[in-house]
Amino acid sequence: MKAHDGMYIDGAWRPAAGTDTIEVVNPVDEQVVGRVPAGTAQDVDAAVRAARAALPAWAATPPAERAARLAALRDVLGARKDEIAETVTAELGSPLAFSQAVHAGVPVLVAGSYAELAATHAFEEKVGNSVVHQEPVGVVGAITPWNYPLHQIVAKVAPALAAGCTIVLKPAEDTPLTAQLFAEAVAEAGVPAGVFNLVTGLGPVAGQALAEHPDVDLVSFTGSTAVGRRIGAAAGAAVKRVALELGGKSANVILPSADLAKAVNVGVANVMSNSGQTCSAWTRMLVHDSRYEEAVELAAAAAVKYGDRIGPVVNAKQQARVRSYIEKGVAEGARLVAGGPEAPRAQGYFVSPTVFADVEPGMTIAQEEIFGPVLSILRYQDEEDAVRIANGTVYGLAGAVWAGDEAEAVAFARRLDTGQVDINGGRFNPLAPFGGYKQSGVGRELGTHGLSEYLQTKSFQF
Repeated sequence: MKAHDGMYIDGAWRPAAGTDTIEVVNPVDEQVVGRVPAGTAQDVDAAVRAARAALPAWAATPPAERAARLAALRDVLGARKDEIAETVTAELGSPLAFSQAVHAGVPVLVAGSYAELAATHAFEEKVGNSVVHQEPVGVVGAITPWNYPLHQIVAKVAPALAAGCTIVLKPAEDTPLTAQLFAEAVAEAGVPAGVFNLVTGLGPVAGQALAEHPDVDLVSFTGSTAVGRRIGAAAGAAVKRVALELGGKSANVILPSADLAKAVNVGVANVMSNSGQTCSAWTRMLVHDSRYEEAVELAAAAAVKYGDRIGPVVNAKQQARVRSYIEKGVAEGARLVAGGPEAPRAQGYFVSPTVFADVEPGMTIAQEEIFGPVLSILRYQDEEDAVRIANGTVYGLAGAVWAGDEAEAVAFARRLDTGQVDINGGRFNPLAPFGGYKQSGVGRELGTHGLSEYLQTKSFQF
């Protein structure tokens, strides 16, 4: 696609207030593939004013009509899936097959799920002598990351539209071309002017201006816990609603009765997909002492097979960050059994699929989110030990449990302090709530729980 040189505000592409631009770099070959405007507080203000002006009419639009616009958006995204996949591959570096299946495919499912929810959700209910109405929160400021550039946009914009909110989106600066494609799709789907607005720009400038804007009623942010903490503080000072989907350090717990080969191979695939740039990735594999060395051998062999099959990380800064964590793992005494800190290619932001054994729970690589293709394997002695290690971080976003008996896995999963757990390799469900405990965030995305984030309640007493 050809990059737009303006902002999508009030239903049209408009010149940016300033002249600064952001270069979009292909992580595979380090070549510039496009340039977009670097938005300012002035651009954000124009977008918020457009969203505020459009709010009364969109909030009053019958849910059936909002559902029809979402269904049209789903269909446009489906029709343009090849272009979307190619764009994600160009700016994120994801292998094309993964971009087609996940980066382009999953958002179509999510948009479709909200088209159905908008048409069927009970926006009012009778409770005793009261009628409780669910109404849109208002103007939403959505700030999205680069790791799943379209999915993260749709997971915020679709429920906001279904609820009757209007939106200003500030996408990650590494992947703005996908966001511009989404804006084109919104226009093609017939969403009224001002209901959706797009401002590209840097987080400390455009993102901060959006989060702090007095006419934004809810800030929905996905990204690092450090930035989420600042956004939460600013929102709290303004008594403003906030939804935060933040970091993770998820545990993949393999109980002694599990199919070890399957659990290890699926676990390695989970960590290596999207080059490890998944906040819910199971980056800590917990294995009983009796099967530990066998699991290490299986994981090392599986990781080696991914060497030429995963893409790069998103940029040079992220590559340096991941490699520094690998070096720290070695320095702290973990056993390197696959990969390492050396760049596997002379060009591009590639990191070798890396596996560490003999990782202690307190090590840096077992506690901090790396956001790269790095797996730590920890041993446990009994179930109590496994629970302690699995819950022993500040995060609680996701995880997995494997056992020969499903009831055994479920019983263990109920003891985990985390928002989502896959049981024996459970499949993605676009209707299931996604979000974290502890420092992994506030609120939920997807399904009815995701819709409720954009609604507020009013009761009539009779």
